[in-house]
Amino acid sequence: MRDVFTEIWESIRRNKLRTCLTGFAVSWGIFMLIVLLGAGNGLMNAFLTGGEGISTNVMQVGGGRTSKPYDGLKEGRRIDLDERDVALTESELFGNHVDQVISSVSTSATVSYGKKHFSGSIEGSFPARRDMDKIEILHGRFLNEKDIRENRKVVVLAEDQAETLLGNEVRDSGARFPGMKLDVNSGKKVQVQDLLGKYVRVGDFSYRVVGIAKANDASNSNTVYAPYSTVRVIYGKGRVVDDITFTFHGLNSEKENDAFEEQYRAAVNLRHRAAPDDRRALWIWNRFMQNLQMNKGRNILRTALWIIGLFTLLGGIVGVSNIMLITVKERTHEFGIRKAIGASPWAIMKLILAESVTITAFFGYVGMFLGMIACQILDKTVGQSSVSIMDEQIAMFVNPTVGLDVALEATLVLIVAGTIAGLFPARRAAQVRPIEALRAE
Repeated sequence: MRDVFTEIWESIRRNKLRTCLTGFAVSWGIFMLIVLLGAGNGLMNAFLTGGEGISTNVMQVGGGRTSKPYDGLKEGRRIDLDERDVALTESELFGNHVDQVISSVSTSATVSYGKKHFSGSIEGSFPARRDMDKIEILHGRFLNEKDIRENRKVVVLAEDQAETLLGNEVRDSGARFPGMKLDVNSGKKVQVQDLLGKYVRVGDFSYRVVGIAKANDASNSNTVYAPYSTVRVIYGKGRVVDDITFTFHGLNSEKENDAFEEQYRAAVNLRHRAAPDDRRALWIWNRFMQNLQMNKGRNILRTALWIIGLFTLLGGIVGVSNIMLITVKERTHEFGIRKAIGASPWAIMKLILAESVTITAFFGYVGMFLGMIACQILDKTVGQSSVSIMDEQIAMFVNPTVGLDVALEATLVLIVAGTIAGLFPARRAAQVRPIEALRAE
């Protein structure tokens, strides 16, 4: 084996420029594959940020407008859901799949504390909303059943809302004081939990802050939560509800979800004298189906990146095959002498294959190493940037890196391809007849 590597080294040393150019093509191919996969992961992670914190076995429904005439009524009618639709959802008709059902009502309002304020909305909801939307409470608590029973005027704010109301226009630099901001009026550091127990104005009414939740990019950051009963009574919502949200079980495929949605839509539409198949009369946001679509999109993107990367690798593989063909042609005389003195065809093939694998493996790992470094640089630069969309800061890339296992798998694919690339020149060298090889110049 030592003699084989010695011969490989001598062959590479005699053809430094050619070997380096071929190695560059190999390294560039694996480098681009790693960077493409890392960038793709960053885009997908940015797209999915916040979505991982939402339960997938949840449906949310709301009223729309009819798109076709039915039962003597014209199209274009507004469908308003009410508490009877909530009772229908909870009934035995859907008992095989529906678990917990809640409704919500909301209205736009300006939330203020002192001289600070923001425009948003107040949503009357139930304690179960916390689990359905995976709301993470940082300080205090979420709504509870006692709030509902007693019509308490309490609210739960998001962390960024609390910062706005506290006047935290100057952020503390560094991570030494997490959750602490600088009050520009007093010059003192204040914490968002200092707002707990204080009263904020929501429109014309005062509400006591009982909880501070983690800001969630997947939801409307300008919405504050209050007890359903309180909002319904204060703002005169009556029996009308803005939407119905429920958890479900036993729907594990796209087909089963589609069948349930059709059954549910037909039942609610008929209650409001709308066509059973009118999809615009009732909108349904199925998070399970949304998650399926997102997974499909992610798989398509990953497959596309792999295809592009593998075609990039193909250039390096062709280069390896070419240099091996040239090597065989230049060493035809040498191979003839080897076979004349007793070298077997396998010995000749082994020499060519070993050289091919050595070039692809060495330069492949160099490209992999540089690609991993490039992904880390991408994470520390572009991965820390964001763009502002409708006053929301959206990350461009989130963790645009590639796992070591994926990088090693890609490099292994390259080595296997390099072995195959060297196989054809090796077979050609093994088939050289000694008498013809000795005549070669």
